[in-house]
Amino acid sequence: MISSLAGLPSFFIFFAIAVGLVAVYLGLYTFATAHNEFALIRQNVISAAVALGFSLVGFALPLASAIVHAQSVIDCVVWGLIALAVQIGAYWGVRLLLPNLSQRIAGGEMAAALFLGAASLSAGIVNAAAMTF
Repeated sequence: MISSLAGLPSFFIFFAIAVGLVAVYLGLYTFATAHNEFALIRQNVISAAVALGFSLVGFALPLASAIVHAQSVIDCVVWGLIALAVQIGAYWGVRLLLPNLSQRIAGGEMAAALFLGAASLSAGIVNAAAMTF
């Protein structure tokens, strides 16, 4: 039983890093977007929750891959930051295709939110698969 808990310190370290990176991600991502996701979610704007939720999953997938493949804490942080940059890049890429993206999401338009969410999730899946370090 005790030997099965030998990895507990590493679990806590990597879990804490992941929680910290998720907090940084949410802060930077919501700063980078032209709309205030959390204010919209508080107002029950479902499109904002969908777009941000899929974006968060799109970040969590490569973050999980970074944790699995990391040789060190520094590896995990560096690749987590790369995952963060990819997700913000996905947002800006969709925004190039849909210049009024933020207004549409703030207006409750699900088509724009779902497209952004799908792009974010796709970017996260490809990002996670590419992390073969």
